[in-house]
Amino acid sequence: MNRIRSVFLLGLVVLIGGSLIGCGGVVENTPNWHLDQGNVLVAQGHYDDAIQEYNQAIYLDPGFTKAYFWRAVAHYQMAEYPSAIADSNQAIKLDPDKVEAYITRAAAYSASGQHDLAITDLNKVIETNSGMRGIAYLYRGYVHSRNGEHDLAIADRDRAIEIDPDLVYTAMSLIYRIF
Repeated sequence: MNRIRSVFLLGLVVLIGGSLIGCGGVVENTPNWHLDQGNVLVAQGHYDDAIQEYNQAIYLDPGFTKAYFWRAVAHYQMAEYPSAIADSNQAIKLDPDKVEAYITRAAAYSASGQHDLAITDLNKVIETNSGMRGIAYLYRGYVHSRNGEHDLAIADRDRAIEIDPDLVYTAMSLIYRIF
């Protein structure tokens, strides 16, 4: 399962365009500064410390969607799935169009054995016209595979390749290297 979490995090970094690391120039001790500090710590694998930075960002700005989202990612990486789901829920409540939060919540649902809820979230992403549809198909295929629904898994993988072949091949090559 640890390998799957690593693939998930790498997939998010690729999808969100490398925004895991802050761009600098942010005023110290502001929500954005703590978000950037947390993102650097996530990239280094220091999830507990990252969560503390996200907590501070949320303390300073309780409506800071990105802090909830990245804290959910950190919780997911630590296999703290209920916390990842709770933070994803809050990010979605604050910004229902934040498709990344649906993907993170789907990953946490799937990891905790709630495959039907994971598929529901991934279907929501697929229904959008966002750049995340390809990865949503790929992840949904993974969930179908875990359910023993191999024909559906293959169909989703093929659809993901149609939508974004470069991304899917990159993700698949990461999976093959890790496994």
